[in-house]
Amino acid sequence: MHRTIFSTPLVNSALRAFSRLFLRLNGWTVEGALPADHPKCVLIAAPHTSNWDLPYTLMVAFALRLNIYWLGKQQIFRWPFGPVMRWLGGIAVNREQSTNLVAASAAALRATDGSVQLIVPPEGTRSKTRYWKTGFYWIAHEAKVPIVLAYMDYAHKRSGLGPVFQPSGDIEADMAEIKRFYAPFKGKHHDQFDHQ
Repeated sequence: MHRTIFSTPLVNSALRAFSRLFLRLNGWTVEGALPADHPKCVLIAAPHTSNWDLPYTLMVAFALRLNIYWLGKQQIFRWPFGPVMRWLGGIAVNREQSTNLVAASAAALRATDGSVQLIVPPEGTRSKTRYWKTGFYWIAHEAKVPIVLAYMDYAHKRSGLGPVFQPSGDIEADMAEIKRFYAPFKGKHHDQFDHQ
């Protein structure tokens, strides 16, 4: 995986201090920690309902000392923003091509040394959607890494890492359990988040 702001010395430390201060001054509580025995994992990013989710996610990642990568639509990686988005941990996704994103993402996770967390929003979009996409689930299953249930609750200004979830391969049962965890959380535009 490419070098990011999270693996850039000095910048990382400065932004961690800034992020912790900004979140505290704005009333946000950061909860949880990455389990030491799961340095590689897929993080669910939910609810995802606003452009504000990205800067808040980056700040929470700094506060929790994560080394994150995230998937984003190809359009936001166009010049002149592409290099910046990649430095922020972004990986461009072309939604119009039927490329095997799951296999490529799982292979990248397996091949990477050290601690790395791949963030995937299950809705796949900020717009209201009825069904969650299952890419995050199959990436974790193929890479043989756990899913960490990360959340951002704008209603109570709290964000962080919840329980570790091991995919069993029974996607219907697993998705029902995962969605139960997210039921109480509200995104910035909570009417666009459907956890059913």
